Amino acid sequence: MNHIDMEKLGLTEQFIQESKQYKDLFIGRVSSQTRNVYKVITENGEILAEISGKFHFNVKDLSEFPAVGDFVMIDRIDLSKGNGIIHHVLTRKSVFARKVAGSKEDVQVVATNIDTVFICMSLNNDFNLRRVERYLSIAWDSGAIPVVVLTKSDLCSDVENKLNEVSSIAIGVEVHVTSAYDDGYQSLKRYLSKEQTVAFIGSSGVGKSTLINRLLGQNVLDTSDVRSDDKGRHTTTRRELIMLPDSGVVIDTPGMRELGIISADLSKTFVDIENLVDKCKFNDCTHRSEPECAVQKAIQDGTLSIERLESDRKLEKETKYEGLNSKLLEKEKLNNMFSEMGGMKNARKFLNEQKRKKRR
Repeated sequence: MNHIDMEKLGLTEQFIQESKQYKDLFIGRVSSQTRNVYKVITENGEILAEISGKFHFNVKDLSEFPAVGDFVMIDRIDLSKGNGIIHHVLTRKSVFARKVAGSKEDVQVVATNIDTVFICMSLNNDFNLRRVERYLSIAWDSGAIPVVVLTKSDLCSDVENKLNEVSSIAIGVEVHVTSAYDDGYQSLKRYLSKEQTVAFIGSSGVGKSTLINRLLGQNVLDTSDVRSDDKGRHTTTRRELIMLPDSGVVIDTPGMRELGIISADLSKTFVDIENLVDKCKFNDCTHRSEPECAVQKAIQDGTLSIERLESDRKLEKETKYEGLNSKLLEKEKLNNMFSEMGGMKNARKFLNEQKRKKRR
């Protein structure tokens, strides 16, 4: 790979202007990572690189390390004198991130500087509307535009019904139906043009790599059959950025069993509920038993499902508590517990009384 057109790789004027403050360094884009070694695409081709000691020393959070999709400033554009050294990460225009499984605070950056997120879900065993809502909430918050891609239509006997179900919750989001055995993937090509980056996100085995191979016109990525439970035997194991032959960039990501929320935009994902809330009689309506509640009326009318409302509540609770330190978290919970009693003032009074009772 020689003489790369960096504009086709997504390099915009904004990145170019920012890079000018770093003298004697070159622009590259991170294409993959294995442990502490990164692959970086430069105008002269792909090279291996590591972060500088100073960079490592100054990093305060895992999310600050280079990630797939990042534009970075590197000290060389060839490997004639060993691995390159990454000195800076340029300001990200979008970030798709999730909470690290099993961790309360660690953030895993899945992909950066993406324009469109393809939320991939198969139409057979993987089909799950609540998961789509979760993906959409994170995608809207990332700064990229979400698009739902339904795969394996050949394995589904009621495609139209499932498409209607997804369209009813993916409000304002385009939905595409594809199969490994037809040309449905062609409709996705319009999202891929010069400077555009598309990240493929979804569970393991839904066909992300197969779709990318079709868009590439060749089998660049390894794919495998899936078991009867719709889980991949062995599919993508790491995030990887790939240039398309004619235009655009795609990022393939491993399947995610768990998508923990760091931050999310629920107002766009649940815009139908937001609109109903505005019609409730009381401004502080909890949408449970208050009179003239527009949300509860919609559930009774059948225009809103109770499952969707519960999904909104669940994600709102996760988003509210996520990222708060332990003291703030406790204060937030207490405020909620005693909101009817006058907030923290009465909460402290109540807790003090409880302590006195225990001493007796």
